[in-house]
Amino acid sequence: MKGKVLFFGVIFLVCTLVLSGCRSAATKKPGATATIGGSKPISGTELKKIDKAVSEGEKAQLLKQLETKFENPETHYKLGKIYQLDGMWSKAENEYNTALSFDPVYREAQAAMVRTLLESGDRTKASLLADIYIGQAANNAAASLKLGLAFQKEGLDDYALGCYRTALNLAPNSAKINRQIGYYYLSKNQLDLAKEYLSRSFQLDPTQAEVAGELGRLGVAVQVPRKTEENVKKLDEIVEKSNKQVKP
Repeated sequence: MKGKVLFFGVIFLVCTLVLSGCRSAATKKPGATATIGGSKPISGTELKKIDKAVSEGEKAQLLKQLETKFENPETHYKLGKIYQLDGMWSKAENEYNTALSFDPVYREAQAAMVRTLLESGDRTKASLLADIYIGQAANNAAASLKLGLAFQKEGLDDYALGCYRTALNLAPNSAKINRQIGYYYLSKNQLDLAKEYLSRSFQLDPTQAEVAGELGRLGVAVQVPRKTEENVKKLDEIVEKSNKQVKP
């Protein structure tokens, strides 16, 4: 009797494993890229259609916002980004120009304009505008840093590094600028340069735990200083109260 029970138990286990394997294989069909709630896999073409629909929805919303507040540079910038991603270069350029007419130092719009011109094939105009924008920010460390961040966001690394170096020349003792250059070189896997600038940043501001962590991963031994208690008056009150309680 025990033998029969054991035999049927083994058969049941084998069937369960086989069925489980079949289900697993059925859900891993070649060509499937995504699923929603366990439904039919979504192909790459269908995903592109979804992205297009989302883009069109955002575009409609931004155009509606411009009907009530046309002078909003951020809205024009966001609309320009949609046109840029869709390859509609002239429309993107027009939106960036409009954004800059309302905010001439909108660094993100400046960098996006340069990137759009490069993507459209107009390298001469792109280079000319980049030089103009860089020149406008050249006398201010914060402006150069912000423009550099905008260029890096657009993938224009050479322009970004030039702006960072200009900012550093204007403010050599800025922990944040040294940190940003360090992170830039870290993203390029230029580890020696990353160590140099991150170490300099940490020397200028040793409270940067994030920079300390990066330096640690790069093999540089650093120590984050302990936070000192600022409210010493409260501590004095605790001691005085304790002393009163222990008096006979």
